[in-house]
Amino acid sequence: MKTDSLWLENITEQVEEILKEDMNCDVLIVGAGMTGLSTAYHLKNKNLKVVVVEKNKIGKGISARTTGKITYLQDTIYCDLTNSYSEKVAKKYFYSQKDAIEVILETIEKEKIECNLKKVSSYIFSKKKEKLEKEKKLLKKFGVSIKETKQDGYYAVGVEDTYVFHPVKYMQSLKDICKKAGIKFYEHTDVNFIRKEDNGYICGNELVKIRAKKVVLACHYPYFLFPFLMPLKCTLEKSYISATPVKKVESYSAISIEKPIVSLRYHEEEQNYLIYLTNSHSLYKEYDDQKHFEQLKKSLKRLCLEPKYLWSNHDIMTFDKLPFVGLLKPNLYLATGYNTWGMTNSNLAGKIISDIVMDIYNPYELLFSLKRKLKKLSLPETIYGGIKPMIENKVWKNKDWYPENVYFETRNGKNVAIYVDKSKKEHIVYNTCPHLKCSLLFNSVEKTWDCPCHGSRFDLDGKVIVGPSNYNITYHE
Repeated sequence: MKTDSLWLENITEQVEEILKEDMNCDVLIVGAGMTGLSTAYHLKNKNLKVVVVEKNKIGKGISARTTGKITYLQDTIYCDLTNSYSEKVAKKYFYSQKDAIEVILETIEKEKIECNLKKVSSYIFSKKKEKLEKEKKLLKKFGVSIKETKQDGYYAVGVEDTYVFHPVKYMQSLKDICKKAGIKFYEHTDVNFIRKEDNGYICGNELVKIRAKKVVLACHYPYFLFPFLMPLKCTLEKSYISATPVKKVESYSAISIEKPIVSLRYHEEEQNYLIYLTNSHSLYKEYDDQKHFEQLKKSLKRLCLEPKYLWSNHDIMTFDKLPFVGLLKPNLYLATGYNTWGMTNSNLAGKIISDIVMDIYNPYELLFSLKRKLKKLSLPETIYGGIKPMIENKVWKNKDWYPENVYFETRNGKNVAIYVDKSKKEHIVYNTCPHLKCSLLFNSVEKTWDCPCHGSRFDLDGKVIVGPSNYNITYHE
């Protein structure tokens, strides 16, 4: 069994250079996932010098660990937005998702991108029909043609004009198109600081500096605390995903509207797969990843299926269920908080930010504005979600479910965590996340060290895989 995303399998390795000298540009994009690549795509051929930097591998981060759905049928989002704001806001969000799908489809058609795009029906389902009724009525008011079905005690509401695709193939194509247009890409290039100067910003790390007139932060979870105070405006959710070989591929995707979330879709290639997601939970509420992976495997076993791939992913959940996309400070832009619907919202974010950069009106700029007044804010959950994992995991480091080859010591006055592999080699790391000093958890399935506070992840030797941390935790004598 492989403990990595299906989307990274059989992908031709594309190596980009590391930035080794100072440079100047008009627009610097920090992060080369779906948001960064989409932004770069919409800024190509605009007489701008655009540079994209990525701390790891381009297109191999959070965006490569999704289920790859392109849909506007998203749980009960339209009822939720109506309750938090108004029906007008819900309808605006609906149009934003429809437009996001059109942006993706137009890009794929125009650029002739091969990414296993397939039109499918999408469903939301529940055992309680009344929970679906309000969402169905709103969708009908928005002009959507709805179909209903019942099977095995579940009620489902569906639409026909949604899609699935291969997100990594799509991202690789965007990068190639942008490179041909003259956009520069650099991998393994950190941006540890951003400083304002008269004509823009100085960004970079200990070795190189980039002067940019405008900076786009497309890095999933911002590594800085000020000025946006991200921890006060969102939580993180962790999900567990599998890809299982199947004989028959169905032309639909589906998601439950109740916990534990069940989400599924099919992928058709040389080998056909069912992609199945479940057990989503707030990051600070659950720590035992192995238990959740076992529950996922048991769910598949009941269907007589054995997964070939297992992986996990993090999603940023905003308290009002709308993404944050737009202007943070003069000439500094941020896009994050997609609430598990990153395939539509990341592509839309790229269009919104590129329009703002080019001083073009975008109808969704105010809807997703970073400066909007939040109608729904959970301060107790924010405080509890930040303090609970920090205290618990400093006090209780060696969890009951950890294998015997994981243990903790003090070496040279420093607290370290040690993993001993099959060849008896010790992999030693500092057991504190450099971001905000939370103690780390060992993920025994994926063999990573994970931060339970804000989602940073590190490999066995301490190299940062996913931020907000920009720094490794590798132990040195």
